[in-house]
Amino acid sequence: MLAAEIWHWWIGVALTGAGVLVAVGLIGAYLKAVSAQRYPGGRRRRESDL
Repeated sequence: MLAAEIWHWWIGVALTGAGVLVAVGLIGAYLKAVSAQRYPGGRRRRESDL
C-alpha cells in the first residue's frame, strides 16, 4: 500500500523533529541551570548590594 508507506515516512519525520527539539531543549535547560549557578544575577545580586 502506497498510503501506508507515505504515512510511516511522515511519522518518522515528525518523531525525528520532535526528538531533535526535545534534545535541544534539554541541552538549553541544562546550560541555563549550570550558568545560573556559576553567575547568579538578577534579584540575588541586587538584594546583596543593598
